[in-house]
Amino acid sequence: MPTSVREHSLFPLFCGNTGGIDSWLGGDGNDLVIERLNRIQAEPITCGQLNQLFALSHQASVSNEFFDYYWCKTPTHPYEVTKLPGYAEGYDGKDLIRTWDQLFWGLYRIYVDSLLYFGSIRSGYRALRNLNRSELTQYFDAKRHDDAAKIHRGTVLPLHPIAKDHRYLISEMACKNFDSSKTDSQMEMVLVGAWAEHQRSGGGRITAKKLLEASTLLSKFDKKQLDLFEGEEIIDEEVETLEQLKQRFIKLKDKWSFAREAALRNTRLYLSTADDLDVYVATSMRTRDQFRAMADRADKIFGTGYLKPLNLRYFDPTMSAAPGHEDKGLIECLMVKCAKVLIYMAGEKDSYGKDAEAAMALSLGKPVIFLCDDDERRNFFGDIHPLSRLVEFSTGVAVGVMATSSPEDVALLLYRIFSNDMEYELEHPQKGYFRLREKLTGSTVRLQTNDLMLRETFWNCYHK
Repeated sequence: MPTSVREHSLFPLFCGNTGGIDSWLGGDGNDLVIERLNRIQAEPITCGQLNQLFALSHQASVSNEFFDYYWCKTPTHPYEVTKLPGYAEGYDGKDLIRTWDQLFWGLYRIYVDSLLYFGSIRSGYRALRNLNRSELTQYFDAKRHDDAAKIHRGTVLPLHPIAKDHRYLISEMACKNFDSSKTDSQMEMVLVGAWAEHQRSGGGRITAKKLLEASTLLSKFDKKQLDLFEGEEIIDEEVETLEQLKQRFIKLKDKWSFAREAALRNTRLYLSTADDLDVYVATSMRTRDQFRAMADRADKIFGTGYLKPLNLRYFDPTMSAAPGHEDKGLIECLMVKCAKVLIYMAGEKDSYGKDAEAAMALSLGKPVIFLCDDDERRNFFGDIHPLSRLVEFSTGVAVGVMATSSPEDVALLLYRIFSNDMEYELEHPQKGYFRLREKLTGSTVRLQTNDLMLRETFWNCYHK
C-alpha cells in the first residue's frame, strides 16, 4: 500500500503542469497540499478544505454542488462513471473525500469530461467548477442518448426488399448501362455494335463477355463495367443471334428496373425518418461482391441480439438510390447531419465521397467508427493518419475515430454509445500531453497537446 499520495499509481496522471487544474498536484511550492492529502484517510477532506488546497496552488475554487457531483455521487452520466479507476461503493451520500482513490476518481472524471466536451482540461474545469447541481445535471443530460425512448418508439415502415445478389444493380455504373430515359442505354448500344463487328468477322455462337472483349468498342464499355455483371446470363451464356442477345439484355434490365424502383422508394422511406436517424453507414461499392459483402456486414452488425431492443434506425446504402448524382449528394449530406453515429466501411480502396462523409461527421462532433478489412488498415486509421482526428467546428474540440477490424466491436460500440455506457481511458504519455482513448478499440478520441504555442494560439484564434 502507498504511504504517500505521491506513491499512488494514478498520481502522475494528473500532473500535467500546463497552468490549469492539472498543475494542482504537480506544481512548485505545493508541499502543504501534499502534506494535507497524506492525512486524508485519517482526516477526510471537506469541500471548504479542498478549495483552500486549490487556492494554495493558485487554482480556482469549486461550488459545493460541483464537489458533491464529482466526488460524492455516482450520477446518471453520458458514460458509466463507476467504471473509471478509483471508484468504490460507498461514495454516494457522503460530503467528504475519505480516500486517495476517491480523490483521484473525481479528478479522473473531471479530466475525462473536460477532454470530451471542452477540448482541454483547463477549459473544462473553468466551465464546470461553479455550476450548481441542476446546471450540471442539465448539461450532461443533454449529452446522453435517450435509450428508453428508442426502445419504446416502435418500428418504422418496412423497406422494400431487394435481393442481396441484385443490389449491385443500383450502383451508378449499372444505371449508366441500363437507364434509357433520355437515349439508348450504354450497354445496349455497345452490345449491338459489338454484334455487328462479330458478324462481319464470321459470326457464330459467342458469349457477351467474349463479344465485348473482342470488340473495338470496349473503350466505351471498360473492363470494370464488364466485371460488374460477372455471373449474369447476358455475360456468361452463349447466344447465336442478335435477338437472343437482346432478350438476355431485357431480362437483366428488368432486374435492374425492379431493384432501382425499390431503392428509390426506400430512399423516400429513409427521408421520412431522417429527423430520428441513429446511424449512417458510409461506404463505396462498385462490384457485385462489394454490395453483397456490405449487405452481409450490415446484417451482422445490426442483427446482433443485444442491439435489437434499441430499434436502431440506420441508413443502408445497399438499399437506397437517388434520381441523379446531385440529389444523391444532398441526401447523403442530410443523412450524415441527422445521424447520431457514422460507420465508415474501409475497403481496399476508399473514395472521396466516403472520406468527405466521415470528415463531415467528425466536424460535427459525432462518434465515427471505422470498420477495416484487416489490422494493418485499422492501425493506419487508428494510429497513423493525422486526419483520423479532426476538430468539431462549433467547439474546437479534437474528435478522433474509433478504428477496428471486428464487426462485433462495431455492434458493441453502438450498444455502448446509445446505452450511455462508453468506457474511456485517460493517458498522460508526456508532461502536459493528454489522450483520451476509447477502451474497447484503444482509439484516441480526444487529445490535449503539450505544445504551448500551438495550444494557446489554437484557443486564442479558434473562437475569435
